Amino acid sequence: MFFNRLFILLLLVGFNSSAQQNCPILPEPLKTDRSEGSFMLSSSTQLIGDKSAKANITLFEQEIKKRTGILINSVSPSGNKIYLINEASMPKNGAYQINMVANRIQIKAGNQEGILNGLISLLQLATFSGKNKNSIVIPCWTISDAPLFEWRGLMLDEARHFFGITKVKQILDWMLFYKLNRFHWHLTDVQGWRITIDSYPNLSKIGGVGDLTNPFGPAKYYTKQQIAEVVAYAKERNITVIPEIDMPGHATAANKAYPAFNGGGSKEHPNFTFNPGLEETYSYLTKIIAETVDLFPSKMIHLGGDEVSFGAKAWETNPDVKQLMAKHNLDNILMVENYFFKRMADSVKKLNAKVLAWDEAAEANLDPKNTILFWWRHDKPLQLEKALNKSYSVVLCPRLPLYFDFVQDSTHVLGRKWGSKFNPILAVYQFPGKNELYSNTLIKGIQANVWSETIYDEKRLDFMLFPRIAALSSASWTPVEKKNDAVFLATLKLHLNLYQKEKLNYFDPFNPSLTKEN
Repeated sequence: MFFNRLFILLLLVGFNSSAQQNCPILPEPLKTDRSEGSFMLSSSTQLIGDKSAKANITLFEQEIKKRTGILINSVSPSGNKIYLINEASMPKNGAYQINMVANRIQIKAGNQEGILNGLISLLQLATFSGKNKNSIVIPCWTISDAPLFEWRGLMLDEARHFFGITKVKQILDWMLFYKLNRFHWHLTDVQGWRITIDSYPNLSKIGGVGDLTNPFGPAKYYTKQQIAEVVAYAKERNITVIPEIDMPGHATAANKAYPAFNGGGSKEHPNFTFNPGLEETYSYLTKIIAETVDLFPSKMIHLGGDEVSFGAKAWETNPDVKQLMAKHNLDNILMVENYFFKRMADSVKKLNAKVLAWDEAAEANLDPKNTILFWWRHDKPLQLEKALNKSYSVVLCPRLPLYFDFVQDSTHVLGRKWGSKFNPILAVYQFPGKNELYSNTLIKGIQANVWSETIYDEKRLDFMLFPRIAALSSASWTPVEKKNDAVFLATLKLHLNLYQKEKLNYFDPFNPSLTKEN
């Protein structure tokens, strides 16, 4: 009810000042000034940059054509010009500047990451501008901008339900549009194993069978060629792809394929763990990790490490685990879990890759220089403090407000809630707020997690992701002192029109009663 009343108040304020007077870019730039005149973007507009800008120019031309229908001829000598300028004095953190006059646009940045961010802001300006015959009439702006966080992420769970390469590419396109730059790909879990491993082909052929809705459906997984295609597609859009191979829990699909490494589970979570007492388990998983790391140039791999207690009770009666405990003086199951995770992290380090893990791994005494932890348990702030006190880099992804499987309106019933709490769009937008803990220099950024237990098809995925992905972009980019709820909502109205044009099954927070929950 609070957010419903807040919407009404903010809309009255926000729409009294026309959205047309506000810069339509999301995430909101640090500084914008409306200049006189307009720039006519047309097929004769020329993009000018050095050799390092070639890929960005090609991508911008593709995106402009897709969003506006304008086919830019970047070699036309007679048209107005867009200059892409590498400015050595500018920071190399994605910052950029845009200066526009009627016949010329200059985009300046310290590197091509910043140039691309500037081009995406120009793309949004063009997308929301009027068309005049064969030209887009873009109001002139002067913009100075830089991201709040280095890590601006989105996680997609395809283990519970599989969406496929076409949908993943569409999500990457929207990540580009909103300047999100980390795609965390959750590829293994209880319900499915979605990545080909040559050393153990049954992981995908048997472990990939079924999903949460239909346990007996045909095997669905990504071939190595498809993964390479996604990685290359993301790289063009300045998006780093990070795979997740979950361990030592959430291993049911893998254990279905190779039961020799099964560590058991519980009545509620059968066959949930890998066997930490079996030496062969470590060589098995190391081969899997080595093949996975080879596929992803990011040289980062998320090892999960969460909710092991769901199945670790079985270890207490496992003779292999008992022998391990005696050999290494491990007094309890938690120490076994930490021993396992430390060994696997050491294997990753030997592969010259970084270890990523959920916040439970703060207990495992991993190397802080080679580890990034993801704080997800919003109800355990002391776990975040512990991670920071141990000098771990941290990505913030608390369930409230950054789990996008949580519902976004009080009337919704298909997704999750935390008691009576859920994740409406303004809660996402306002994160991380003024919490001093979040300003620690070890905080690398934020990430929204799209778990798919209740997201069973593409329409449902759209419904849970849009428009909250726009709020996520502002949460990860725009400092709290620059945020304005009313202006954001007014700008969001324009973006909803774009979702409608692109036939996305989005949720409309302005008319929740008119939007059918899928």
